[in-house]
Amino acid sequence: MGKVFDSIDNSLRSWIERQPMWFVATAPLAGDGHVNVSPRGHDSFSVLDEHRVAWVDYTGSGVETIAHLRENGRICIMFTSFDGRPRIVRLHGHGTVSLPGEDAFDEVVARHPANPSTRAVVTVEVNRISDSCGWGVPVMDMVDERDLIRRHAEMKGVDGMINYRAQKNARSIDGLPGLDLSGENEGLR
Repeated sequence: MGKVFDSIDNSLRSWIERQPMWFVATAPLAGDGHVNVSPRGHDSFSVLDEHRVAWVDYTGSGVETIAHLRENGRICIMFTSFDGRPRIVRLHGHGTVSLPGEDAFDEVVARHPANPSTRAVVTVEVNRISDSCGWGVPVMDMVDERDLIRRHAEMKGVDGMINYRAQKNARSIDGLPGLDLSGENEGLR
């Protein structure tokens, strides 16, 4: 039986921070737009307080989460236990995107290992916290983190990452604006 929580207390915070992977779901306002679900991982997630979480967002082949948040802010983050007691926790809320040089970006990035693929920070004001059983989730072992994101960014170098973001991160698959690459955000260099 699921439970709705008033806040992210210390017990829930500890459980969330132990999960090596989570999923982020967003959608555009347009009824014919594409819903997006993205897996996330690495040491990049922070519980900032009882109703606020954030993560370091790495450069990817798309920009759906950022584009959807900039359009409407709606987001759901889902954690699931793959070992031990089965459990799923969902954090619903309103997300915002911060770029290099902004206070929220600097605050969250400082909490995690540096990564040359870092492009933004997503902060979520959480307005609903719930869990459910997770009985249908398989038991799996965490073998290791993949270091492909870091190696890809190092191989491309600073200029290569700028070009990659310009090609892959300027617009969502539905044509929504993604990263502003007009030069105003020089911190992405």
